[in-house]
Amino acid sequence: MNYLNEINSEGFIIINNIYSNVEIENIILEIEKVTENNTENSTFRKSDGIFAIRQFHKEIPKSIEFIFNEKLKKIIETNFGEHFFITKSIYFDKPEKSNWFVAYHQDLTISVNKKVEIENYENWTKKQNQFAVQPPNEILEKNFTIRIHLDNTTKENGALKVINKSHKKGVLRTDNIDFKHEIETICEVEKGGIMIMKPLLFHASNKTTNNQKRRVIHIEFSNQKLPKELKWSEKTNLTF
Repeated sequence: MNYLNEINSEGFIIINNIYSNVEIENIILEIEKVTENNTENSTFRKSDGIFAIRQFHKEIPKSIEFIFNEKLKKIIETNFGEHFFITKSIYFDKPEKSNWFVAYHQDLTISVNKKVEIENYENWTKKQNQFAVQPPNEILEKNFTIRIHLDNTTKENGALKVINKSHKKGVLRTDNIDFKHEIETICEVEKGGIMIMKPLLFHASNKTTNNQKRRVIHIEFSNQKLPKELKWSEKTNLTF
């Protein structure tokens, strides 16, 4: 089914029933196998409010066969084509009593292999031995993100809220948005469902209020070539 018109128009779409309960349990099992006795890994972030794994598809490689089932591969192929690849992945585990929240923002950086001075590549950072940089807008505009929901996600346990169509306005500071005149959507997603979104879509997450955890796998995709001096540090090709 073609969802691209809605993704391009609104900046996101929610599609439920992508994974069976068995597939979700298999993904969770692979995560638990790696993390149970290995919480000191440099790509892991653990606090009272959240547990996160950066470079998820590299740290939990056996989960990939369950994540990219036939339904998801068909959605990617039908809506985006066969030439997209993974550029970044993060696992978020928001515990039942989490008071962790994220203010409205855009996803403006990509993960690369090193820092070099290149025109229109700016705002360099380095976290956990990973370089990140803000590329030109045309790269961000062509990328997309898929969020895989391992639990029912509602407004009570920190579902994303987004500003519809905000991805069309380019890179903005939040104080340049008149939120009173914008459409905000709470993106509730069922366990086994996905959300596809554009990186420039403004999104945020509230605190958990219902004592139910929220586990999400966030995977970013691109089909863009970088300048010859740079490489995508987490690049992983897909097989269809």
